[in-house]
Amino acid sequence: MPHETRRTPNAEPPTTPEHATTADRAGGAAGRRQQGRVTRVGSQVEDTTTDQRLLDGSGTGDWVHTDPWRVLRIQAEFVEGFGALAELGPAVSVFGSARTPVDSPVYAAAEEVGSRLARAGLAVITGGGPGVMEAANKGAAAAGGVSVGLGIELPFESSLNPYVNLGVNFRYFFARKTMFVKYAQGFVVMPGGFGTFDELFEALTLVQTQKVTSFPVVLVGRDYWQGLLDWFRASVLPHGAISAGDLDLVHLTDDVEEAVSLVTAPR
Repeated sequence: MPHETRRTPNAEPPTTPEHATTADRAGGAAGRRQQGRVTRVGSQVEDTTTDQRLLDGSGTGDWVHTDPWRVLRIQAEFVEGFGALAELGPAVSVFGSARTPVDSPVYAAAEEVGSRLARAGLAVITGGGPGVMEAANKGAAAAGGVSVGLGIELPFESSLNPYVNLGVNFRYFFARKTMFVKYAQGFVVMPGGFGTFDELFEALTLVQTQKVTSFPVVLVGRDYWQGLLDWFRASVLPHGAISAGDLDLVHLTDDVEEAVSLVTAPR
């Protein structure tokens, strides 16, 4: 007679997909689950899988505001930027204040910078906003050049200026700033505020640390910038915060033609 296995009244049912508890499904007896490259153990094991949450149409839309989703948005911004600018060719980034009025000498100088760069065969990259950025884009476009605007989502600037003929809008500053450096062979920096200072010092840091090489940074406007360079020499250098050679990383001029020559010279 064949042997028959009998279940006693108090015996536990086998753990099968039909009988599994929530804890079993979440990670088994060890309470461990692998989610892609992430390992979750014990209390960190979630009750549902990633696929379950993806396919669940009854939840809220809060997930679009989580950090993992932001990572995808950040990745998308890099992909869009690289795709739009990959075949741009030689280019120079021009920075300066968005508050510069149209009738300002600084606006006129920035427009001439954009025009001269375009006539030299270079694309002009700006932040796409008003003021100096608009002026440089205007000069480049009028000279028949590629006029690039890399916009940023801000509460007080709504769109790219009308002289941009190749524009990319960004949510994140760091993705945008990568494009300014990656696709430019130098910076021309007109008078500006905190945003201009940010781009200037980032460029100087990248050159100083040799993250980028042969990257000229030209300040236009002696009256505006001389005090900053004097402070470098009188305070920053004596404190040992920079070396004497670091002062040579930046050029200062009042002459637009010289500024363009410095950023277009063979390296």
